[in-house]
Amino acid sequence: MTKKLKTLDKDVISPDGVGVIVNWNELPVSGSVFVPCINTSEAKRQVRSVFVQRGWQVKCTVRVEKGMLGVRFWRTL
Repeated sequence: MTKKLKTLDKDVISPDGVGVIVNWNELPVSGSVFVPCINTSEAKRQVRSVFVQRGWQVKCTVRVEKGMLGVRFWRTL
């Protein structure tokens, strides 16, 4: 079950049911964050929702980093 995200300084996303806290206020334009997860489509949906709420543009790719599957998100102009 997916909970509705609230607009906070630190939004919690949980694509696999385990909360991942990201301090979005610290993410500059061209900065990125990697979210390790199995349900990559849900991670993309949740993070895009956070970006839309903030009026930000996003680019994302599914990838393996340090042996972990996940999604990397970039804040773009």
